[in-house]
Amino acid sequence: MAADVVVRVADAGDVGAIASLRSLASAGAGEDGDLERRMAAWLAGEGDRRTTWLATLGDAPVGVASVFEYRRMPRPGRPDSRWGYVGNMFVREDFRDFGIGSALLRTIITAADERSYARLVLSPSARALPFYRRAGFIVPDDTAGDDRLLVRPRRPG
Repeated sequence: MAADVVVRVADAGDVGAIASLRSLASAGAGEDGDLERRMAAWLAGEGDRRTTWLATLGDAPVGVASVFEYRRMPRPGRPDSRWGYVGNMFVREDFRDFGIGSALLRTIITAADERSYARLVLSPSARALPFYRRAGFIVPDDTAGDDRLLVRPRRPG
């Protein structure tokens, strides 16, 4: 099934699909008839620093993920640097364990490498820890305590 999934950068026409997936990810939060409008405003407000990817099978949206780009303040004698925070990764429950999350994450990692991010950072659920660790994310040190902050350092080269 993963071979049939298409992962692409979402555009303004995908707001309804993104809002629908966000509702599924927030199961039990109740109905929100205004979510699509708020999602459109939020995405517009994020500007070019947030990239959202949509995974589809045929015409059906089955997964979503986004990366927010942090740009470090310039420092004397050092090149400018930036890194990405991975968030809002979600695959519909009925499509999990078919490689869709892996396809989304591979796309994000490729984009991060192309953008020369110093690292990718995320804070996954306990259930998702093994998934991200298999992709090269690590706990940077023991000071994070119960925070599940994971980092994927940029590969040299």
